Amino acid sequence: MSITGADETRRTKPFFDVFLLVITYTLMVLGVLFISVATYNPSVSADLPLIGKIVNSNSGSWQAIFTVASPLVVWFIVSIPYEQFRNYARPFYAIIVSLLMLTLGTQSIRNVSAWFDLALGRMLQPSEFAKIAIILMLARRISSNPRPMSTVWDAIFTLGTAAVPVLITLAQGEAGSAIVMAVIFYVMIYFGDVDWKWLVGLGLIALIGIGVVFGYGIISGSDNYRLLRILSFLDPTKYAQSAGLQILNSQEAIGSGGLQGIGLFIVGSHSQLNFVPEDWTDFVFASIGEAVGFLGSVAIIILYLCVILRMLYLARYTMDKYGRLIIIGVMAMMFFHVFQNVAMTIGLMPITGIPLPFLSYGGSNLLTNVIGVSLVLNVTNNRSVATPAYSMTVSVPGRKTKRGRKQKVYVNVSGER
Repeated sequence: MSITGADETRRTKPFFDVFLLVITYTLMVLGVLFISVATYNPSVSADLPLIGKIVNSNSGSWQAIFTVASPLVVWFIVSIPYEQFRNYARPFYAIIVSLLMLTLGTQSIRNVSAWFDLALGRMLQPSEFAKIAIILMLARRISSNPRPMSTVWDAIFTLGTAAVPVLITLAQGEAGSAIVMAVIFYVMIYFGDVDWKWLVGLGLIALIGIGVVFGYGIISGSDNYRLLRILSFLDPTKYAQSAGLQILNSQEAIGSGGLQGIGLFIVGSHSQLNFVPEDWTDFVFASIGEAVGFLGSVAIIILYLCVILRMLYLARYTMDKYGRLIIIGVMAMMFFHVFQNVAMTIGLMPITGIPLPFLSYGGSNLLTNVIGVSLVLNVTNNRSVATPAYSMTVSVPGRKTKRGRKQKVYVNVSGER
């Protein structure tokens, strides 16, 4: 039973969340800027204005093109009532899983086979879109059952929804995206009212698996690059000339920014000298920390925090379980991407191929995050105010008046049978 008032009814009404969209595009514009900083070539664009520096950065200009084109994606997704995604979830999921399987035969890049070659040198990464497919399918399955995973078959199908793309992604050699998918799954079943025994059991299995991987890495001393990443995380100085180089250089670049940063497009900076490998993609936060310092980095983290807390707020006032789970899934994806990426650049987490949403270079990742935010906007823009199963008005004692009498306060009490 819950007590509802005019304020809660107002919060549950459909509306287009301009606040979330503005923060999203603020991050996207900053992404274009910092990618251009990370790929700055003074011999080509030293005397050019800001726009010229962006245009002369191949990665920066492509990211700008993706950003300019993204409103079409937002418009298309928001214009569809989100209930229809129940029907689209299954075929979309099947298409993405098929693409994941096809990538297993593609050319390997850094021991990972996860991309398709497209026109103009662009590449498509299906594992990014698999995160959206999992969100839509899990929201559909969990919301259709008042007691999710209460039967053996329901548990098998629910686990399999996430396990299939996770296992294929691991087979591609891309552990980072597989971890993100697993996190999305766990957070969604947590908010989907799954029995606590499943939550505890799956959590223990995950911890045991992490412990086995860490233990094997320490004992074996293998040359496998994934194990070397774990070992270099534990002691980066021991692997300073190999797997630990990226962590140490990233920490040095971020530290050189100090409190306020050294500025943008600085000749001789760590970014300009390519001191940190992949500092325009997975390690773009190293370029950010050097350019704008501690204060600027904290400001960007606050922007991410606003996005995540806003999604939690929107989920809280979305009465429909399917829509609420979509928001929760997108929120989980965003949160873990930000946490893992920032933590690995400062040495608090092992290195994984997880980009920073909206700031790291990459069309597939940017499009995935734009789709995720658009789905959230879709839910809030098309949701309907829930009608309680029953409702009655009761009076409760209020404050005493000056004459010593208690006023009667009338509230509406509603709930579900």
